[in-house]
Amino acid sequence: MPNTMKAVNESKPWQQKLHQVIYESSTPAGKAFDILLIVLIHLSIGVVMFDSISTWHQRYGREFYVLEWIFTGLFTIEYILRLMSIRKPLHFALSPLGLIDLLAILPSYLSIFFGGAEALMVLRALRLMRIFRIFKLTRFLTEMEFLGVAIRASLQKIVIFMLVVLTLIVILGSVMYLVEGPEHGFTSIPESIYWAVVTVTTVGYGDISPTTPLGKIIASFMMLIGYGIIAVPTGILTTEIAAKARAKTESQEACPSCGREGHESDAKFCKWCGAAL
Repeated sequence: MPNTMKAVNESKPWQQKLHQVIYESSTPAGKAFDILLIVLIHLSIGVVMFDSISTWHQRYGREFYVLEWIFTGLFTIEYILRLMSIRKPLHFALSPLGLIDLLAILPSYLSIFFGGAEALMVLRALRLMRIFRIFKLTRFLTEMEFLGVAIRASLQKIVIFMLVVLTLIVILGSVMYLVEGPEHGFTSIPESIYWAVVTVTTVGYGDISPTTPLGKIIASFMMLIGYGIIAVPTGILTTEIAAKARAKTESQEACPSCGREGHESDAKFCKWCGAAL
């Protein structure tokens, strides 16, 4: 039975070689593959951007169309190879980088059925995050996941705080409607609430402004509240980040089974799929 399980978990020789080229940039072949991929991503983004210029589209529209489908075909093959080179392709497909890879090719196929979907091809810019792996900066990808964990941990506190702020904005916006009135630009309660949002967020478009002494006092109070809106969520998030950082260790190794990173430095098994590292 153990031998059977071992045989199931072990990758095939061609799968191991393909994994080294596609997922590992430590080898010459892997680094060359990643550099080629980054170049193709830049070129495909450039094609989409230049095709959006009307004069270029009228002159080179057909060429841009052909190039776009060439890039789509290459990225589709690359995506399939990524799935083939790991033992648990579903784990990679549902990972953040896997979803980004899918979004890189999906708009081209959607454009067949929905006009204008080709504009979403600029989503390929997200794939440029792979440049971190080429220059041994995978720790930045890990830091992104680390930040996501901290945000999720503090999300409930931030949501409660924002609900309180939203309630305060509705109340003060309604008060400003009564204080200033339509003759000063506060033509309705929704319009007054819009002004309150602009004031509290310290954006200050200036399209509506209070003119009465009481209105100016309320506006000044709301401006001060605006600084608290920035400080409180920042403090909550900073506390979560500090708590997570104290227990954080990282490794740059990619799992041969699901292709995901972000493991602890002393990990023997992947925390995502359980495969041996």
